[in-house]
Amino acid sequence: MEKIILTGDRPTGKLHLGHYVGSLRRRVELQDSGLYDRIFIMIADAQALTDNADDPDKVRRNVVEVALDYLACGLDPTRSTLFIQSQVPELCELAFYYMNLVTVQRLQRNPTVKAEIQLRGFAEGAVEGDTQQRPGIPVGFFTYPISQAADITAFKATTVPVGEDQEPMLEQTREIVHKFNSVYGEVLVEPEILLPDNAACLRLPGTDGKAKMSKSLGNCIYLSDPADEVRRKVMGMYTDPDHLRVEDPGKVEGNTVFTYLDAFCRPEHFGRHLPDYASLDELKAHYRRGGLGDVKVKRFLIAVLDETLEPVRRRRAEWEQRIEEVYAILDAGSAAARERAAATLGEVRRAMRIDYFADRSLIESQAADYRNARREAPKR
Repeated sequence: MEKIILTGDRPTGKLHLGHYVGSLRRRVELQDSGLYDRIFIMIADAQALTDNADDPDKVRRNVVEVALDYLACGLDPTRSTLFIQSQVPELCELAFYYMNLVTVQRLQRNPTVKAEIQLRGFAEGAVEGDTQQRPGIPVGFFTYPISQAADITAFKATTVPVGEDQEPMLEQTREIVHKFNSVYGEVLVEPEILLPDNAACLRLPGTDGKAKMSKSLGNCIYLSDPADEVRRKVMGMYTDPDHLRVEDPGKVEGNTVFTYLDAFCRPEHFGRHLPDYASLDELKAHYRRGGLGDVKVKRFLIAVLDETLEPVRRRRAEWEQRIEEVYAILDAGSAAARERAAATLGEVRRAMRIDYFADRSLIESQAADYRNARREAPKR
């Protein structure tokens, strides 16, 4: 069996550090490893429209922003297929068929769906004029897990590298695969999730210490942020609220600055940017016992992030001067993705017995049945 990766992002804005440590960095590593036969990276514009239907220009604008971030991080269109979801209509057809395999009650129990509904302010029965809640849940948004299952299975992905919050979505995909194969025969491939191997990367918190970095919460550091903007955001980061003076003992657990260091810091960073310490464990120990100020730690984090993001910013600036080429890459990738998805859809149609015009034996046998019936009918 081919080893295939499928993953992607919604184009609702530029990508941030949460995307980077949660999946982007890993995608580049997997691409460069040579261990996978095909890698499909999707810009999920159709899914983005499920809760941005009233602002299609937002999604349209951000497709190229996400593509630029992909290329800037090191995704190579000669080794990874970069494509736009809406340009592969076979995905919509697959999702429609899968809807018959999932109950409303099962979707309602999906933890990721429930969390996203709350995050975006959707509410059943919200009153008109309520500025705190958006009335009603769009059907497309509610069936997001089914759409995601279509995306994954269309390419027969064996591996899906995502963040921890997507585990319920992958479980629902596996359920759909099992149900389809048990009813129609072994056609679809059951995918495995690939989580970040660094615990700090499972769900990077926002700069305000909230549980998740999110564009809607305004607590992001974007991959495209200039150095001075990253510096400003880090200096304003949430730390230990009880660490009021330098001499006070500080808490590392739940301290956003140290969580970011866990995600980004490497041993060689100390020799270059903070030679007073041999390792992150030594830095943490000093902070815990007191005598180490937040500003010094934040300045170290700024240096680490700047070293990480500088080549990303440089490559992005180069690609920004080649926008026509970026669109050509997405066009070619979408064509390749559609060819692959169409092959899977053909298998699905045959398994579901709805390949009417391709099944000559069906046409010929039914034609023969009617001819025989006419010959055998009693004459009046």
